Amino acid sequence: MRAKLKLSAFAATLTMTLMASPAYAATEISSIIVFGDSLVDAGNIFASTGGTVPSPSLGYFEGRFTNGYNYPDLLSLDLFGRPTVASLDGGTNFAFGGARATTTSGVPDLAEQFGLFSRSGQPIDSTGLYILNFGGNDIFATLGAGAPTGYASDEAFLREAAALYAGGVQFLADRGANNIFITGFPVAGPGLTSSLQAEGFLTTELDRINLSPDVNLLRFDYLDFFQRVNTDPTVFGLPVDLNFTTACQAASALPDCTGYFYFDNTHPTAAIQQAAYSDMNRQFQFAAIAAVPEPGTWAMMLLGFGFIGSAMRSAKRRQKVTVFYA
Repeated sequence: MRAKLKLSAFAATLTMTLMASPAYAATEISSIIVFGDSLVDAGNIFASTGGTVPSPSLGYFEGRFTNGYNYPDLLSLDLFGRPTVASLDGGTNFAFGGARATTTSGVPDLAEQFGLFSRSGQPIDSTGLYILNFGGNDIFATLGAGAPTGYASDEAFLREAAALYAGGVQFLADRGANNIFITGFPVAGPGLTSSLQAEGFLTTELDRINLSPDVNLLRFDYLDFFQRVNTDPTVFGLPVDLNFTTACQAASALPDCTGYFYFDNTHPTAAIQQAAYSDMNRQFQFAAIAAVPEPGTWAMMLLGFGFIGSAMRSAKRRQKVTVFYA
C-alpha cells in the first residue's frame, strides 16, 4: 500500500532556483571509478567481513546491499558488459557501506576512499567517469539526540559534510578528472529537514569551487527522483501499487521483490536502482556514449537512503561552474 507524504513547509522554503544547463555531451567513457556508501558498494564491506555482511542468506546479491546490481553496475554493464568490481577485489569501486562525506564513521569515508584510490597506483583517467555518492549516513548521524560527537550542532556537521563533498569534486578535477557525477543527500523520512538543509549547503559549496571549462560536473537530484517515483511509479516501469511501507525482506518476497520500494528497512530494491539508472540515463544519455578500452593497468579492475515520500522539485540556477542537473 502506497504511503504518500506531504511536502513540508520547510521543503517549500528551500526550493532552489537553478537556471537550465546544457545537455551533457561527453562522447566516450573509458572507465568507471566509484566512491560512496552502501547504495553503490559493489562488495567492499562484503570482502572486509569475510562474506558475512551483507549476508547472501538474507537475499543480498553478490555483496550489494540489495537484491541485484546498483546503478554504477548497470552503467558498467551497458558500457563494458560487466558490473563494477570492489576495490578490495582489485576493481575501481571504492565505495563502502556506511561511509560518510565527513571522516566520522568506522569505515573508509570520502577522504579515506580517495586515499585508497591514490595508494592503488591507478592514474587519473581523464575520460573516465568518477561517481561520488555520499550523504545518507551523514544525515542519519544527525537523527540522534544531540549533535554528532565533536560538533557544536547538527548544522555545523552538515555544513562540513557539504564542504567535504564539494571538496571531493575539486580534488578530482584538480588531478585531471573531466567527468564527475555527484548525487545529492538521500534521506530517511525523519531526516527530511536535515537532508534539505544539507542540499542547500552543498549547492553553496559547489558555487565556491573553481573547475576548468573541460570539466563536466553532473549532479543528480535524489529528492526530485523520489518525488516522481512516489507521484507515478508507472513512469519508471514500476507497478502503480508500489509498496513504500513494507520491505521486501519483511514481506518474504525474495528474491525478485516485485512491487516493493525497499529491499530492507533502509535500502531500495534492485528495481528502484534500475529506475534511478534509467532516470540518470534519460538526463545524461549514458547509453549513447561510446565505451573506449580501459587502460591496461585497469583491466582487472546511500548508509543507504530512505524514501522521503515527496520532496521539492528543483528549478535550475546558474552556477559559477557548469553543472548538469538531472
